[in-house]
Amino acid sequence: MTAIVNSDRASSGADPLAKEAELAQWLRGRGSALIGYSGGVDSTYLACMALRTLGSDQVLAVIGRSPSYPMEQWTTARDVAAELALPILEIDTAELDDLRYAANPINRCYFCKTTLWGRLVPVAQARGLAVVVDGTNADDVRDHRPGALAARQHGVESPLATIGFTKSDIRERSRALGLPTWAQPSSPCLASRIPYGSPVTAERLRRIEAAERALRGLGITGDLRVRDHGDLARIEMPSLAFGHWYATPQRDQLSAAVRSAGYEQVALDLAGFRSGSLNVLAGVHAE
Repeated sequence: MTAIVNSDRASSGADPLAKEAELAQWLRGRGSALIGYSGGVDSTYLACMALRTLGSDQVLAVIGRSPSYPMEQWTTARDVAAELALPILEIDTAELDDLRYAANPINRCYFCKTTLWGRLVPVAQARGLAVVVDGTNADDVRDHRPGALAARQHGVESPLATIGFTKSDIRERSRALGLPTWAQPSSPCLASRIPYGSPVTAERLRRIEAAERALRGLGITGDLRVRDHGDLARIEMPSLAFGHWYATPQRDQLSAAVRSAGYEQVALDLAGFRSGSLNVLAGVHAE
């Protein structure tokens, strides 16, 4: 079961290296692990530590493939796994087949993670792996995370959150370990770009992915989201980038790139990038 994180501990100034030693001890205490692996900063660090601590014969990283998982992230996950000699397994999760997920309620992530862990836990049991873990960190538990309930219900553990690793801790230790993901922007699933109550469809996910890919192709780096509001795409990027992209020629480039993905209207959000901005618009808060 995922442990409840003590917020005082999670926000403490504990040395990330000391936390890493505690993580290694935690992993040794389990002996083997299946890791829900996306190729992002958190799950890559956790997979690396499990591999270094337990050995490749006691670790399996599983990628859940679906239309909400960007192709670029899938490629990164596979490339990093190959670089680390990390054993991986790919499973199609097909959460869009669940009409409760596709309806996109505020607890959409619960149905997604229920599907994911419902596939991964039996894999761990069949292979004799002692524990299933995810990359949830101590910062995550302060946000709206309905998927955490699904993890608890399936007995999935979150050692990074339990030990108190913040995102900055994970980036620091990832850099020290030479992981190529250490500076990678956070990239939640593509469905997180669709306002609650608007249906999640394969076509909308494809359009979001294509628009973000086109914007990256223009050279936009760092945090980036294309929020899908039907025919309107709302672009969120770091505020510091506005000086360049709000000028007329560059603004026209932005619009053309996003329209090429199938949107009719394009808006640049002058408030800049905000993680979870659709939660704010919907009035959704952490539990």
